[in-house]
Amino acid sequence: MEELKTKLLQPEEVGRAAELLAQGEVVAFPTETVYGLGANALDPEAVAKIFAAKGRPQDNPLIVHCTGIGQVEELVRDIPPAARLLMERFWPGPLTLVLPKREVVPEVVTAGLDTVAVRVPDHPVALRLLQAVSFPLAAPSANLSGKPSPTRAEHVLQDLGGRIPAILDGGETGWGVESTVLDCTTWPFRLLRPGGVTLEQLQELVEVVSRAQHAGEEPPRSPGMKYAHYAPEAEVFLVSGPGAAGKILELSEAFEEKGLKVGVMTWAERAVLYPGLTVLSMGHEGDLPGLANKLYHLLRRADELGLKVLLVEAVGEEHLGLAIMNRLRKAAKGREIST
Repeated sequence: MEELKTKLLQPEEVGRAAELLAQGEVVAFPTETVYGLGANALDPEAVAKIFAAKGRPQDNPLIVHCTGIGQVEELVRDIPPAARLLMERFWPGPLTLVLPKREVVPEVVTAGLDTVAVRVPDHPVALRLLQAVSFPLAAPSANLSGKPSPTRAEHVLQDLGGRIPAILDGGETGWGVESTVLDCTTWPFRLLRPGGVTLEQLQELVEVVSRAQHAGEEPPRSPGMKYAHYAPEAEVFLVSGPGAAGKILELSEAFEEKGLKVGVMTWAERAVLYPGLTVLSMGHEGDLPGLANKLYHLLRRADELGLKVLLVEAVGEEHLGLAIMNRLRKAAKGREIST
């Protein structure tokens, strides 16, 4: 594709970003989860530029970002009362709802499905941008397809510099993992992707089932269901169980004997278990929000350090741990060891 000069816009330049979007261009912008790559969700030609810039498969649907429930109602045919309850409780925020779409939503946004994924982001820059344009924004994460999602403007520049016209820099994002995606076209509602709003929080209000989705089972109804995601260049191994430290030391020795540079991702308090190894600290033990915030930065850091292998200690899958482990499993591509 044609090389572009990617401009880094400051938050006060929201107007310039809105102009580019109105002209049918794509612009990267911050949300409370990760940076998104936005285009006019109602313009198929603009949306096609998202797929081209990211190298994203066309059968992977996009999330549409809206200013509020009123704009969502223009895009969907029906909002069940239980879904409206979730909107009122968690919007703006990291929750995406899959609902039956109206004809106005182009097929390129939904990968040909009769549903559309919608959310209202909880980031001042994102909301100002949405209010500055007269249309909703289709926006997946602003990275090359399959790479770790970007939580800083510099991450976007690393992946998409020269491929998009502008990045709206809003600083580091807050949550660090993508939104929770919930299918509201079935009952009970079905969790398609865990994220910032936890399964436990959802189940306090409505009936939700968590169902594993396997590649090829059916067309993906949400991003993050079918394709490998979130992976650094380093090979990631996810190690769990009481013997995790011993297994990591054993593996690291074997890989280093092959001449491979190895790193370990673990809680700060456990770093002493890995003397002589490159340690990427997940923060203080049990701080799941802190880990979520830095997760993708750590995966990118592994590549910056030239690691060939990254051995990661698994975390518990309660609350935000479910989303973290979902992303780590995607990064590991099946390389998971229980002890």
